Amino acid sequence: MTDAEDAKEARPAKGARNARRAKDTKPRAAPGGEQPSGPPGEPAAPEDGQTPADSGGAWDDGLIARRAGEKGATEGLDALDGLAELSGAAEGGNEAHTPIGGSYGGPLRTRLDALGELVGLSRTRVEGAVLAEAGRVLDEAAARQRLSSHHTVVAIAGATGSGKSTLFNALAEVPISETGLRRPTTSAPIACTWSDGAAGLLDRLAIPGRLRRRPLAGGDGDEELHGLVLVDLPDHDSAVVRHRDQVDRVLALVDAVIWVVDPEKYADAALHERYLRPLAGHAEITFVVLNQIDRLPGDAADQVLDDLRRLLDEDGMALGEHGEPGATVLAVSALTGQGVGELRDLLGRFVRERGAAALRLTADVDAAAVRLRSAYVAEGRAGLGERSREQFTDRLAWAVGAVAAGETAEREWHRNAGRACGTPWLRLWRWYERKRTPGGGGAPAVPAVVEDEMTARQRVEQAVRTVVEEASAGLPEPWAHSVREAAVRGAEGLPEELDELAVTAGPPPGRPPRPAWWPAAVLAQASMTLLQIFGALWLVGQIIGVLDPGLLPPVLVMLAGIVGGPFVEWACGAAARGPARRYGQDAERRLREAAAGCGRARVLDPISAELMRYREVREQYVTVSRAGG
Repeated sequence: MTDAEDAKEARPAKGARNARRAKDTKPRAAPGGEQPSGPPGEPAAPEDGQTPADSGGAWDDGLIARRAGEKGATEGLDALDGLAELSGAAEGGNEAHTPIGGSYGGPLRTRLDALGELVGLSRTRVEGAVLAEAGRVLDEAAARQRLSSHHTVVAIAGATGSGKSTLFNALAEVPISETGLRRPTTSAPIACTWSDGAAGLLDRLAIPGRLRRRPLAGGDGDEELHGLVLVDLPDHDSAVVRHRDQVDRVLALVDAVIWVVDPEKYADAALHERYLRPLAGHAEITFVVLNQIDRLPGDAADQVLDDLRRLLDEDGMALGEHGEPGATVLAVSALTGQGVGELRDLLGRFVRERGAAALRLTADVDAAAVRLRSAYVAEGRAGLGERSREQFTDRLAWAVGAVAAGETAEREWHRNAGRACGTPWLRLWRWYERKRTPGGGGAPAVPAVVEDEMTARQRVEQAVRTVVEEASAGLPEPWAHSVREAAVRGAEGLPEELDELAVTAGPPPGRPPRPAWWPAAVLAQASMTLLQIFGALWLVGQIIGVLDPGLLPPVLVMLAGIVGGPFVEWACGAAARGPARRYGQDAERRLREAAAGCGRARVLDPISAELMRYREVREQYVTVSRAGG
């Protein structure tokens, strides 16, 4: 067929043009402000060699979508909402274009938005290869949204010799696709359209104008198939690699598929394992046609059809029986026409529903959710509980020496209080012991050794490793890895900062403050000492004869001072235990809080941020994977 003949078939029928002229006699401006050429109300006829997409008429919704894309429409689904306004330029005719974006509503739109959020939040955490399928689904959703929603693209696929080209011609009722004994017969996709306005869809499939046909030369074909775009594909088992690549490319873009099988190859493992089983989730947009039943005697066709249904069930593909959604399975003979009429009726109802594109996209989202499951579904309850946080704080407190610092502060407070309340004789004895002992009587200060510092560092590292293991337990590997990286980055320099905190946040240097009752204790102890001295002088005075003899009174006075001094010291020590303990606990608390704040800012907060991001993407994934929206 020549290019001129192609162009002739691509032109709208005269009757159709007259009908449009009668319905809309006022000239309409084409999108972008261009005026269509030709008589008012009639789109300009395309030049020779041009398809309807190339002619620039107002009815050409494919060109409208391309012009809208040239004006800077982005790939995101939100940016495509404005395309719905373009449909007003084509109102009033059979070729009116309403972008499918207008029907992306409800569950499907919610799932697509969630998928976009999921990909955006995961780009720096999940490998690009894992997100590739989700990105492809979003791109295809955006691309399909820009094109006609009045057309349904159905591909006919099958193995060598299955008769798909013969079935293609039977549906079109004219010999369009070449048939014959030479294999492979179909070397490139051939499209047949039953109405105008599908140029953009065919451009998306990369089908050239010379391979675009109409069912009847110069007419719109059967009204029952109005809006159908039927594509005959090369053999999926062709020996030519280029043919198989074309099949895979087109199958990823069409709205529905008719799989044509024959009695000899309906159980072919290549068909089931490479196509039907992976596409089991696309059952609602799948037709499985057993062709060449005229070659089967008696009830053999029913037996083969039952076995075909069994194989499809094993593939996991739901069958649309008894009104349930699923794949349509029927037997035909493209050569004799048996069952072809039923298939045409099914295709007509399928196309008139105009839901194939949304069904295909829904199935693609389902498939993408299944592939993404391992990257977003945790094995258990992921998170960082209060118990893990408290244990991390305890480990840092041990590493920074908070407990030891508190005990030291308590002993120092108690000792300082004892100095104020002890008897003078005991204090003199301690002073004498310090003087007699070389070095002042105190234990020599032990210099800090490297092992002690390394032990503290190891405690910090162990605390970080433990909290990371608890936080990442059960997380999918990409998110567990991001949690580990966040903790490692935050833990750099943490031991050194804790060492500084041990100095700045610990007890202040010098003696701790004395209790408020210290002056009274000093006065009482001084009184006991004076009683001892007074009693001793009284007794000496009696001995030398200065005072009247009387042994009992001076002895009692001196004994009161001797017993009262230790009693006052014991009472002060008992009274000092509570304040000393509180002083030590306060020192420990300050150091613990400082270590906890440092650990929280450097380790726990980054981990919590990663877990929060994971919870966000998990919520988006739940929305994406929700069955039926």
